[in-house]
Amino acid sequence: MASSILADAHLDGRVVLPGDPDYDDVRAVWNAMVDHRPQVIVRCASVADVQAAVRAAREHDLEIGIRCGGHSVLGLGVPEGGLMIDLTPLDGVRIDPVTRRAWVQGGALLGALDRASQQYGLATTAGNVSHTGVGGLTLGGGMGWLARQYGLSCDNVRSFDVVTADGATVTASRDVNPDLFWALRGGGGNFGIVTSFEFELHAVGTRALSVELDFPRENAAEVLRRWRDLNAGAPRAATFSATVMGAIATVGFVWVGDTDAGAGYARELDALGLPLARRSDELSYVDLQRRDDTIRGHAQRRYWKGHYFRELPDSALDALLEHDPDVAASLQAYGGAIADVPDDENAFSQRDTLFEYVAGTRWTDPAEDGERIERARVSASRLAPFASGAYVNALTDEGGAGIRAAYPPAKLARLGAIKATWDPGNVFHLNQNIRPAH
Repeated sequence: MASSILADAHLDGRVVLPGDPDYDDVRAVWNAMVDHRPQVIVRCASVADVQAAVRAAREHDLEIGIRCGGHSVLGLGVPEGGLMIDLTPLDGVRIDPVTRRAWVQGGALLGALDRASQQYGLATTAGNVSHTGVGGLTLGGGMGWLARQYGLSCDNVRSFDVVTADGATVTASRDVNPDLFWALRGGGGNFGIVTSFEFELHAVGTRALSVELDFPRENAAEVLRRWRDLNAGAPRAATFSATVMGAIATVGFVWVGDTDAGAGYARELDALGLPLARRSDELSYVDLQRRDDTIRGHAQRRYWKGHYFRELPDSALDALLEHDPDVAASLQAYGGAIADVPDDENAFSQRDTLFEYVAGTRWTDPAEDGERIERARVSASRLAPFASGAYVNALTDEGGAGIRAAYPPAKLARLGAIKATWDPGNVFHLNQNIRPAH
């Protein structure tokens, strides 16, 4: 049956079926725990291919998954027994340095956008791993090292081209389909398949500075408190970050812009005390954006939990230091331009977040799956009493409770109404799903 699903379609891309030589490679995603087997994969090379795939899936009652970077920890882009729409061939990026705009196809990765825009000293907010998909990151919000200066990825989108649940194509902007435009900026992949993004770019230069100080975990409580207090007055060019794992607590910041100014500001960290080690690395912005890339590709198994904090009291930092030593606990500062955007501007919520927290773990032995997942859950549960919400892109298996943590009731109601307009049958439900309001 699979071979006949798109038999009459004239595709610019191609169909991949079970048994084809590249079937396993095409369905592989970032989390090696995911081993889903779609009945058919459409490697879309044009918008018409995406339209044909949506219509074929609906005609044959196949569940749709949309794959770009493949970074969903649950592997939501790869539908078991369904039809996978693989956007990765649609990976073009076009830059206009005069108008400071970027047009990015729906299958492009962040690294492609960064490399193209940095040729002109320009960039827009993007995540911290270059092989993440532009689409998934942006539709959920899009936190990155530029967000405190220029807002989230979703705040920098000026228009979307979208294939809807009935296979039609529409544009969404402030002036055209403004309700859809509002929802796509933070509402996730619930409303359609974005085949092109138009981003505003900013003159950020090409250099960055990373400053990190290592302290022994057992006496890092006062260090973390001083680091938290310094963050309150940090310039917008500085994004404070911290990681606790094993016996070490690492604190510091990333600075994008004038690195001499960043180096001068780094002297503020002397107030934290004498570290075990101190690293101050000037690097290109492109290298900053790929320094956290996974060298081992898709070979590792992964799980995480996340929270947002409006406040980070001493007791929360104490709970952070009680983390399982094999589960990485990370904090990244928000504020600045993120908080400048009015809450009702788009679907993204939690504008008053002070820090984002993620408890993440990775391993290779399938026999460890249950233990590793439980340890991450327990670690995150220590911080749950202090949480003010959650980032939709950091959700995993929380289900409806996670959606309610990501969006306040009024926004969730508005998103449900927009979902009912654009996808009343919930065709696009393999995501952090917002059900249509009926």
